[in-house]
Amino acid sequence: MALLQFRKSPAHDGAAPEIAALLDGYSIEVMPRTADKVEDFRDLLPDGTRFYIAHIDGTPIGDMVATAARLAKGGFAAMPHFPARMIADKAMLADWIARYQGEAGVTQALLLAGGLDTPRGEFADSMQLLGTGLFDRAGFTRLHVAGHPEGSRDIDPDGSDRAVMQALRWKQAFSERTDAQMALATQFCFEAAPVIAWAERLRTEGITLPIHVGIAGPAKLQTLIRFSVACGVGASLRVLQKRARDVTKLLLPFTPDRIVADLAAYTAAHPGTNIAGLHVFPLGGIKTAAGWATQNGGAGAIPANHVEAVQ
Repeated sequence: MALLQFRKSPAHDGAAPEIAALLDGYSIEVMPRTADKVEDFRDLLPDGTRFYIAHIDGTPIGDMVATAARLAKGGFAAMPHFPARMIADKAMLADWIARYQGEAGVTQALLLAGGLDTPRGEFADSMQLLGTGLFDRAGFTRLHVAGHPEGSRDIDPDGSDRAVMQALRWKQAFSERTDAQMALATQFCFEAAPVIAWAERLRTEGITLPIHVGIAGPAKLQTLIRFSVACGVGASLRVLQKRARDVTKLLLPFTPDRIVADLAAYTAAHPGTNIAGLHVFPLGGIKTAAGWATQNGGAGAIPANHVEAVQ
C-alpha cells in the first residue's frame, strides 16, 4: 500500500490548536468569473490548497478548464465539479475528462447531481457518472461526492432520508473497489450539532468515508441568508434567523467561528470520527475567507503529519 506524504504546514501563533488542526488542509470554492477577479492566488492562499471549481449552468467548459489550468500552474490542486445533469452523455463526459487532464493535469473531481431539476441527458446523479468507469480508467486519484447532513429535498422530497442513505451505501461500496481516494463534501452549514449527529449515524451504518464539512466564510448576514435559501440549506439556517432578529448584529459580518470551534472540539475529543476537514465557501469573497482561515491557523496545503493511504 503506497503512502502519500505532504509537506508540513507553517505554524500559526495564537490560533487554538484544535481549530488549526481542523483547518489544516482546508479547501476552498471558486468559479471562473470570480477567479478572474483575483490577480494572483499565491498572495492569498498557501501553495497546494485544493480548489473546488464550481461549474454553474451556462459556464463554458473552456472557461472551467482554463481556470483549472491557471490554478495548477500556480501550484494549487484543481478539483472541478462534474454536475451530472449538465452532461449529455458518456462521450461528453469523456471529452471533459480528457480536456481537464490534457490542458490542466487534473486528477481530482467533485461529482454531484448539479442544480438542474431535469437532466439534460443520460445522467441524473454522481453514481451514474462513477458507474461509467471513466474516472478510474483516466487514473483519477481523488473523487469527492456530495453528503447531506441536513437531508436533501431534491433526493427525498418527502423529507425522509431513505434515498440519501441508499446512495451513501452505494458510494461506500464504490469506494472499496476504486483506486481513487473518496470523501464526502457537504453543503455549507451553520451549526455543528446536525453535522456531528449525521457523522455519528454514518459510522453506525458502516459508512466510513471521510467528511469534508462545508462552512461559509465571513459575509454579511443578508448575503448568507440569500445563498442559504437558494441552496436549500436546512435546519442550521435557524442560526442565521436567530441572529437576524437581533438588529444590533444585522450590519456585522457573520463568521463561522462558532461552528468551527464546536467541530474542532468534537474532532479533538473523537479522533475516530469521519469528520476529516473543512471546505470553505467564500460567500463574502475569497480574500476575506482566506484571511479568516489564516488568522485561525488554517493552511490549505495538506500537512506532513496527515497521511492518506492510496488503496
